[in-house]
Amino acid sequence: MLAWEQAEFDRTVADLFGYHALQLGLPELAGLQTNRMSHRWLAVPEAGQVALPTLVTDPCALPFPENSLDLVLLPHTLELSPDPHAALREVHRVLVPEGRVVISCLNPGSLWGFKQRRAQLYRHLGFGQLFLPQAGDFIAYWRLRDWLRLLGFEVETARFGCYRPALRTDKWLDRFAWMDRAGDRWWPILGAVTFVVGVKKVHGMRLLSPPWKARKNMAAAPVPVASPAQNARKTNHEPD
Repeated sequence: MLAWEQAEFDRTVADLFGYHALQLGLPELAGLQTNRMSHRWLAVPEAGQVALPTLVTDPCALPFPENSLDLVLLPHTLELSPDPHAALREVHRVLVPEGRVVISCLNPGSLWGFKQRRAQLYRHLGFGQLFLPQAGDFIAYWRLRDWLRLLGFEVETARFGCYRPALRTDKWLDRFAWMDRAGDRWWPILGAVTFVVGVKKVHGMRLLSPPWKARKNMAAAPVPVASPAQNARKTNHEPD
């Protein structure tokens, strides 16, 4: 799953331009490694998650002014947040108009989601253990899309991945590799991971293109000027 997400983030952010980019959460994934913005930050909700210097901040209270970031990555950040809608609203606040948010989250409608719900039922009955960590709540794609549209985002792209069942050995994972190839075509919304790119839209605003091209000088229209000889001929033919 991590390898699939890394490839998706690398491909998506490589051609996104601007000045300021932020990855919020999941330090195990280098979401901005192919991006070329001059200022890039990694933020985590709790201190001590990584040894490298990072920004520790609450996803619902980012230390950035309004309209200051060009790109925000949320790898599994919303599903681990106690208030995912508030975190998404905060991302909308700090993004510039036409800025992008890139979100990855687990899909409750996948085989992984089904296995997690079954494990929760068994654990409620007093036996078994969870398939995935108990922290967090899966967010369905349609729910996430409604949140984005409510806040003024436009869904630019939406993809799904990791269709194979989660198995313990590489041998069995390789045997089900055909499911990843067939999933995009036959059952695209059943992937274990949802990957969404949203664009912040501001109604009533029109972006002006920079004046990179110099305006062409308009040549003045030629004005006919009569010569002295023509004036003399005209005078001689005038009636008395």
